Amino acid sequence: MSYEVLARKWRPGNFEELVGQEHVQRALVNGLEEDRLHHAYLFTGTRGVGKTTIARIFSKSLNCETGVTSKPCGKCSACQEIAEGRFVDLIEVDAASRTGVDDTRELLENVQYAPSRGRYKVYLIDEVHMFSKHSFNALLKTLEEPPPHVKFLLATTDPQKLPVTILSRCLQFNLKRLPVSLIVAHLQHILDAEKVEYDLIALQLLAEGADGSMRDGLSLLDQALAFGAGAVREQEVRDMLGTVSRDRVLKILRALMNRDARAVLQEVAALAEFTPDYESVLAELLSLLHHMMLAKTVPEALDEYISDREALLELSNQISGEDLQLFYQIGLIGRRDLPLAPSDRGGFEMVLLRMLAFRPAQAGAQVATTGGADKVSYQQATTQATTRAAAPKQAVREPAPPPQQKPAEKAPAKSKISSGVGTQDWRQILEGLAVSGMVRQLAANCLLLKQDGNTIRLGLDDGHKALRTPKAEKRLQQALGEYFDANIHLEIDTCTDNNFETPAQAEVREKDQRQLQAEKSIEEDGFVQAMKETFNAEVIPGSVRPAAEDN
Repeated sequence: MSYEVLARKWRPGNFEELVGQEHVQRALVNGLEEDRLHHAYLFTGTRGVGKTTIARIFSKSLNCETGVTSKPCGKCSACQEIAEGRFVDLIEVDAASRTGVDDTRELLENVQYAPSRGRYKVYLIDEVHMFSKHSFNALLKTLEEPPPHVKFLLATTDPQKLPVTILSRCLQFNLKRLPVSLIVAHLQHILDAEKVEYDLIALQLLAEGADGSMRDGLSLLDQALAFGAGAVREQEVRDMLGTVSRDRVLKILRALMNRDARAVLQEVAALAEFTPDYESVLAELLSLLHHMMLAKTVPEALDEYISDREALLELSNQISGEDLQLFYQIGLIGRRDLPLAPSDRGGFEMVLLRMLAFRPAQAGAQVATTGGADKVSYQQATTQATTRAAAPKQAVREPAPPPQQKPAEKAPAKSKISSGVGTQDWRQILEGLAVSGMVRQLAANCLLLKQDGNTIRLGLDDGHKALRTPKAEKRLQQALGEYFDANIHLEIDTCTDNNFETPAQAEVREKDQRQLQAEKSIEEDGFVQAMKETFNAEVIPGSVRPAAEDN
């Protein structure tokens, strides 16, 4: 008899045998027992968490010869044929290999016909997100008005790619990634039933390698059995997975926590004798830091089946949360940049030494170095940078003159003003006018050319002549009359001469000057220059803004 892989041999045949996914199990069982069945179900989740397994169990429940039930017998011909994948009314489709609209139409041609043997005709479509747009349209037509004898069971690892029109017509169940403890417990149950010797740590390594997938865990277990000649041992599993002993990574971590650069490099040298994959070692170090942060903040959140759990709990009490976060962030960035290093070992060592080179400012502790070099901490470096800064400039721009206040009494008509002068006078008048919006824009883009008694003549910048409308001109004349408490006659001429500056142009010029002054002040600031020298900092272009004027 040929060998049956564990993932197939131990595939759950009913809801009671299902491992994890209790939220999905409960909803489906209640629906079956209360006869509240939907015509389409969508199961989502990562690979190996039970999407198609649940769909097949549900198909058994619908077509079991004992009747629609949440506990299919597993012995009738319908249950057995479904388990063996030869039930004629269970149509399983791999959407990845049938993406065309013609394939979909051919698949759905027989939807209207009654099932041949079972109670329901069940369409199980795996990786449904691989359908083309036209295939989804063809499926949508059937989902909108399905025959009563048809059930659709859709499974996907990427529900974001499904059209909302499909999602809205399905009951959606999101299957969770399985925790390490659940996978370990299930592997133990299987090995006990198979009468196989095993080490618990080996099962923990397999469960961690499965990354939330029970099927991956069973596949790794099959591989470990073959590698270990019928037994599952820790060292053999480590060799099979290509992982470094966690003890060695823990030694590196302890040296980092002691801020002992010499010990760190010695541990790396000892590790190098085994020709490790340094990217995997760094990933293991990051995993340890993650577990330690969990142990430090929420100890009960640390999975009880995590290998070296007690050591991680002990270490988490010997390091600050700030250091843990900094180590993790440096390691994460270092893992990304590791392929760019001249050598894997050199890149790995630099990541570790970078962890020693920096510390959170509030820690205040010094970094231990070797070779008689000075001990420098992040806090000291920042202090030195501040000390070297020569009297940082406080102002980022020249103070603007105090705004002119509107006179308590209306000003009398001004005396005649010669042409080409009066910019500042017009700005002062403009500040006192009760205008806003387009009328204010019109006034701001003008220059006072002449004032003779009650007649005021303005020159409008040619580029803004569109602002001059009868309504805006009339409102500006009224505002001037209110300001001078006189019956003002307003004349506006369009000026093509660029040898004058309107209030609007003056404001733009002054704003640009303030911006340039702010940028210059930042560049000349002693503290900023020291931060550039010490930490290779940069001023982000466009981030400098002048200080707001005091009102």
